[in-house]
Amino acid sequence: MKLLIHRDKLIELLINQEDTTGSYTITVEDHGKKSLIVDNINGEPVTIEGTYYLANLLQETALLNEETGVVNLEHVFEAPVTRLSRVIKDYYWDKLTRSFDDDGLLEVLEDEKMQGDYLRLYVPESDINALQFYKKKTEKHSHVKVEAIPENISKELILALNQKPGILSLAYSQIQGHSRPFVVPGGRFNEMYGWDSYFISLGLIIDDKFELAQSMIDNLEYQIIHYGKILNANRSYYLSRSQPPFFSSFIKEMYTAYAFDLPEGWLKQKLCTAITEYFNVWMTKGVRLTENGLNRYFGEGQGAPSETEPGHFDAILKIYAKKHNLPLEEFKAKYDDKQLIDEDLDMYFVHDRSMRESGHDTTNRLDGCSAHLNTVDLNSLLYKYESDIAYFIEHCFDDNFTFKGETFSSKDWYERANHRKGLMDKFMWNKEMGCYYDYNFKTQEQQPCSSASNFYPLWANLCSQEQANKLLNHLPEIAFKGGIVSTARLVMLPEDMPDRQWDFPFGWAPHQMLIWEGLENYDFHEKSQELIYRWLWLIVKTAVDYNGLIPEKFDVFHCTHEVNVEYGNVGTNFKYVPDGGFGWTNASFKLGVKLLDEKYIKLLNAVTDPDVIFK
Repeated sequence: MKLLIHRDKLIELLINQEDTTGSYTITVEDHGKKSLIVDNINGEPVTIEGTYYLANLLQETALLNEETGVVNLEHVFEAPVTRLSRVIKDYYWDKLTRSFDDDGLLEVLEDEKMQGDYLRLYVPESDINALQFYKKKTEKHSHVKVEAIPENISKELILALNQKPGILSLAYSQIQGHSRPFVVPGGRFNEMYGWDSYFISLGLIIDDKFELAQSMIDNLEYQIIHYGKILNANRSYYLSRSQPPFFSSFIKEMYTAYAFDLPEGWLKQKLCTAITEYFNVWMTKGVRLTENGLNRYFGEGQGAPSETEPGHFDAILKIYAKKHNLPLEEFKAKYDDKQLIDEDLDMYFVHDRSMRESGHDTTNRLDGCSAHLNTVDLNSLLYKYESDIAYFIEHCFDDNFTFKGETFSSKDWYERANHRKGLMDKFMWNKEMGCYYDYNFKTQEQQPCSSASNFYPLWANLCSQEQANKLLNHLPEIAFKGGIVSTARLVMLPEDMPDRQWDFPFGWAPHQMLIWEGLENYDFHEKSQELIYRWLWLIVKTAVDYNGLIPEKFDVFHCTHEVNVEYGNVGTNFKYVPDGGFGWTNASFKLGVKLLDEKYIKLLNAVTDPDVIFK
């Protein structure tokens, strides 16, 4: 059943009748008629009633490419799970895909974060073909500058680039004559992010977007080869900062799904790159490897991070201004110009940069201490990294793998993983509490905090079944109606500190996904099903009530996307149709639906309250 409609006229009618809040969307907050009668293509009247179905009609109409066209009523009346699954696969991934080819380059460069008179694209000087390609492509754009970055990326270079920030190029194929596309998180995040890319690609693989997922991993590999690490994102001011290490996990997901589709030599090449990242980024003593043999996040660089908004650090800077008996603005000016030195404040920014490298930007769990912590999440990820490399060597390379003249067996890497597990049990496992906690190697004490990151050992298959059973007892501390919260409610926070988006009551897609899979690893199926349902219910409820909206994060305690917190909530502002949703939230929906038992899908389509199901 179909409608033959005039796109602009129907949009105008829907907005005028239903959008009483002036948002260019149809939501539960609007107080329109909530009903519209239209004639189908055979001239028969069809009644469309309710926020959800009217919003679907608005979206389907807005998606028409021509002024007059046909709207499929099956799409208008789709069940929510079916609809979200379809639009993510057929529309949202494409909407979030970027490239550096032709007009795509300007789409990446021309965003709110660019500064100065020129749009700058930085290309590694070692990638000669790409450098020539981009210079030729941008000849007609006088406001675009293509500049080379030397192989030796020094602290001095990074500081200099902060004065003229720009985008860093990604993989370029000389044979195909174009850059490799990538998927961005969405909203103001118009570049490729490190750990986002892994979670996004789980969704791409589920939707069988083979070429796009392959391109994503090629772009991450390019960063390791040419920029020395997988970057926080491909902007010049992120050159000093990596993100949580998921590269080996990405390789394993790709190989498991597409072993027979990948080119010959693909796995060996990617494994060599993974080992390079492991040693050069994570196992460098005094940087991210600490004396006790465990690892920390460590964002290099100096001063306040360049990506923060004006006034972000005022609550902290007021403390130091008072210490130096100066007005806030005068203190900031003198500190920025290095007229005034304060080593404690310098160290605070080292911790802040390290916190941002963890991906948890920001959280009071890591504020002011991150560079002194061996965190449970990072060391679990590196255990998984070591285990993955051992697995590949054992099962795909006859237990013999040569890297830069050194021969490895699986035993070498299993020993590394087991050694790390022993250190984590020694320093991080709290026998009395039955939980892993971050370890402060400066104070030589655990830092007890109920956090989603304490459950990473389940996902990494690191802990024993006995430890897993004890960890499960702590799940109620962070599990709420809408899913997993980043940290439990913290008490005794400093005055004037901003609410931080990786703290209570906010929940994020990666934590949900890691904990679901971790629970399944240890046969806690019923609990994983409950948590999957709670998160998917919140996504579906939000999409049904708010014109298909899929945001960056949720308040999982109050079960809403409306948050009053630093940076707001990305993905919530759009006109008629969601602008691609949000990358890893899309992916969490795809993974959740894949893992959820069929008996819950019908309940999810009816948006049945989880507290009714899981009493």
